[in-house]
Amino acid sequence: MVQELVGAIVALLCVALVYTGMAARVVKQYERGVLFRLGRVAGEVRPPGLTLIIPFVDRLAKVNMQIVTLPIPAQEGITRDNVTVRVDAVVYFRVVDATSALVKVEDYKFAVSQMAQTSLRSIIGKSDLDDLLSNREQLNQGLELMIDSPAVGWGIQVDRVEIKDVSLPDTMKRSMARQAEADRERRARIINADAELQASKKLAEAAQQMSGTPAALQLRLLQTVMAVSAEKNSTLVLPIPVELLHFLERGNRPDIPPTEGTAHQTPEQPPKEITPEETTPNGDRTQAPDLNGAPGPDPEIGRHHLTPNPGGGPRTD
Repeated sequence: MVQELVGAIVALLCVALVYTGMAARVVKQYERGVLFRLGRVAGEVRPPGLTLIIPFVDRLAKVNMQIVTLPIPAQEGITRDNVTVRVDAVVYFRVVDATSALVKVEDYKFAVSQMAQTSLRSIIGKSDLDDLLSNREQLNQGLELMIDSPAVGWGIQVDRVEIKDVSLPDTMKRSMARQAEADRERRARIINADAELQASKKLAEAAQQMSGTPAALQLRLLQTVMAVSAEKNSTLVLPIPVELLHFLERGNRPDIPPTEGTAHQTPEQPPKEITPEETTPNGDRTQAPDLNGAPGPDPEIGRHHLTPNPGGGPRTD
């Protein structure tokens, strides 16, 4: 009798151990348990720890409450300014209501992924290329709002959405590179022009300052010569200043003082106007003297007297 009682107790203990093993469930710290009894949600969400269910009647579904990192595959689209791009992103979300995440949507991860892809395509079509490249913060906020709006009813909260990469065609990359190069060259020219303007103003002030003292210009020339002559491989061409030539010209000009007894030169009299030919009192024509003051030829020389010739012809004496 005692042996039968001991055997019954041992059997009950074994059944209890088996039942406990089948009914006991462990919910981890980052999980929540949703109990389905005969297909219906029963009771509250089970907290982390050890929990018991009715075997063959209850089913405990565990939901991960951690933040899920869901990458969005690269989506190809055309921007508002007709540029074809490929954009990929990543979504960070977590479950805030375990019961809604299991009951209201079949697979909440797949649903969030499809919603993120659709929203990303919509954002690409509404944005310009410059916004995708430089104004990503605003696009991330818009994309987060588009994904979070339907996900709230699923018991899911979207924490953050980030656009990872924007892939451009090679032709567009070359065009952007040329544009950036031209812009940098424009800024470099503006900076050089500004520097030339400031340098010209300073040079004008220096020239105005040196104009009062010519020796300053000579000192500046000597400093330039010394700076250039420091390099042994250079050929130095030294310009001669015009002031030095004027100085040498004044030094070579003779300065003879007037001696005593020297008659002062009288101013030159204007030459007397003489006609080319003058007539003597006898009626003969004489050659006018040279304008330079040389006397003319003797009036007797070359005078011809015409006397009648008895023979009938003129005679010359």
